[in-house]
Amino acid sequence: MEDSPAPSKPPLSIADPRHIEAVDFLMFECELLDDYNEREWLSTMVSPDIVYQVPVRETVERARGKGFTASTFHLNETLGSLNSRVARGETKYAWAEDPPSRVRHFVSNIRTREHEDGDHLLRVKSNVLIYRTRQEQTTPQMLSGERDDILRREDGRWRLLKRVVYLDLTVIGTHNLSLFF
Repeated sequence: MEDSPAPSKPPLSIADPRHIEAVDFLMFECELLDDYNEREWLSTMVSPDIVYQVPVRETVERARGKGFTASTFHLNETLGSLNSRVARGETKYAWAEDPPSRVRHFVSNIRTREHEDGDHLLRVKSNVLIYRTRQEQTTPQMLSGERDDILRREDGRWRLLKRVVYLDLTVIGTHNLSLFF
């Protein structure tokens, strides 16, 4: 996990039906998360086998790679921990996000590739910018990075099996990480 692996083949054409399905998946995911429908996102778009990680980034010399560690994470989640985060947000005790932040996900440069383990999997890389404002703050918080996702077809629909978010920041200047990437 030190660095995301180099692509072995070019991405699928934007006209490929699998790429179109992946883009539709990501756009609907943004809508659910931006509209605070986290429970629906979790129950309809996330696989029970989810691995959801945000590794820590260090500033290193170019020869040492991109600087992501394989063992230290800002977030290292499973379905159980994601469910706990969503459930906490549904209570009156989620003080860090009550009232909730206003969040917008901007996803671009979507590249879809066949996965080496079969047709039921897709590898989808995308750039993400999360724009967040809180209460009456006049300065927004912005988080940018690259998402490396694996989607798996389960019961005829795509679900998020794995997401690794490689943030562009070495120091995260937000008051919490209660949002979803």
